[in-house]
Amino acid sequence: MSFSIAGKTAIITGAANGVGLAIARQFVANGANVMLADRDEARLRQEIDNADDQDGAARSFSCDLREKLSQANLLSATLDAFDRVDILVNASRQVLTTDPLDDEDDSVEQLLHQNLLASLKLSQLIAKRMIKQSEQDGGSETAGSIVNLSSIAAGRTRPGLMGFSIATAAMDQMTRTLAVALAPHHIRVNAVAFGSVMSASLKSALKETEGLRDDIVDHTPLARIAAPGEVADAVQFLSSEGAGFMTGQIMTVDGGRSLLDPVETPAH
Repeated sequence: MSFSIAGKTAIITGAANGVGLAIARQFVANGANVMLADRDEARLRQEIDNADDQDGAARSFSCDLREKLSQANLLSATLDAFDRVDILVNASRQVLTTDPLDDEDDSVEQLLHQNLLASLKLSQLIAKRMIKQSEQDGGSETAGSIVNLSSIAAGRTRPGLMGFSIATAAMDQMTRTLAVALAPHHIRVNAVAFGSVMSASLKSALKETEGLRDDIVDHTPLARIAAPGEVADAVQFLSSEGAGFMTGQIMTVDGGRSLLDPVETPAH
């Protein structure tokens, strides 16, 4: 079974930086048509200019995905550029700390809106398009694939990450529910839950927090921090026909970190 995504059209959110950008670059390099979506218009434009020599076709759309009109416009822009959409990767996410004892702290609401609800609404919108395409194609057995980015924080308890943990746990359940609901339409829905990845935000945290790198490595059985491309590999697999009989799964990419006692293991 092929892991190829060549010729497929993918919308990737959160694609201006970090893991989302790594996924977008990998998809373009492997021959996919990619619509990069993010609020950072300047960074998106820079990436599109740099992608001109790649095998796939890349376009960008700057928007705030928390807005319904922005999501509709994103789909329209994708259809104008590539005529269809086969893959959605919900990679846009935010990490905020939470004071669980402060009733004025609104981080839980913010993260549910940003990390969960925006992805849910976009998934529903794109799924409708995938269903329509499948009907036009005569009922294809592979109508589309949706991959959500989650975190091992969904199953771990750290008070300072309460909002993020709640949002990612909800994302996992959303993944499972949509997988069942969309299975009759031949749309697969999966997620990648990852641990520490060497993103720009983690690099900054490592510089600011003494001993953080050693702390992460010591609590990761494979004794290292993942490269963004390792998450991109998992996303490509779940998006491909190689994962054609997988749906509703939360694939863990964390070097074995979630296997350890969560009370002793910090989450970053």
